[in-house]
Amino acid sequence: MHKHKISAALITFNEEENIARTLEKLVWCDEIVVIDSFSSDATVEICTSYGAKVIQKKFNGYGEQKLFLVSQCSFDWILSIDADEVLTDELIHEIKTEFNKKVIPYQAYFLNRKHVYLGKVFQYGYLRNTPVLRLFNKNHATFSDKKVHETVQYNNKKGRFKHFFYHYTANSVEQINLKKNRYASLVSEEYLKKNKKVSLLFLVFKYPYTFFKEYIIRGNILNGYEGYVWSTYIAEYSVLKYLKLIEQRKKLNKK
Repeated sequence: MHKHKISAALITFNEEENIARTLEKLVWCDEIVVIDSFSSDATVEICTSYGAKVIQKKFNGYGEQKLFLVSQCSFDWILSIDADEVLTDELIHEIKTEFNKKVIPYQAYFLNRKHVYLGKVFQYGYLRNTPVLRLFNKNHATFSDKKVHETVQYNNKKGRFKHFFYHYTANSVEQINLKKNRYASLVSEEYLKKNKKVSLLFLVFKYPYTFFKEYIIRGNILNGYEGYVWSTYIAEYSVLKYLKLIEQRKKLNKK
């Protein structure tokens, strides 16, 4: 047991393939809170079978959804985990040990994320062990309101656990393309609001530069075929969000 209560917090939409694996490693928490975007599969039923409190809310962006999620949690300490992420037993033990202390030394903690892509655990490059801020006291930290790539905002000193959790990012090329398209659409909406500019010359060099950085500089060449596919995905995404921005701007100009 741990002295300081923790709310495990997730957002979901049609995650029946992943969610049970995730929830199995969260049952030690004092509550599990799920904000679901009206899933049409068995996601809600699976969540409730693990004792989770499930609330339905229309999805208007990741930041807004997670801010609402935090507001629905009963306890101050929030463990934010995505539906395709799975804690290891070693990390769970480490968190429990820290939260059994009389006084917790930090108000926010980094957890180490290990990338799993197309079934392969990345052992090389920055994705083999990426620190992400996922365990925090909601009285001192919370999420940004960005539509996509939202992060926990906390500017003071942070702790970091030694062990890691797995992130099962995509199981197929089809899933990769769906994610790429969804994220690019959300980012392009933010760019449009900010009146972000882009030139053809920028786009010409953006793809090869991004691919080279991801594949060579960041070490994904060592992750084999899966490292190549990941690098291609990132390069395509880096351009697609701007193509969608240009498309949206053209539509507005026609009105």
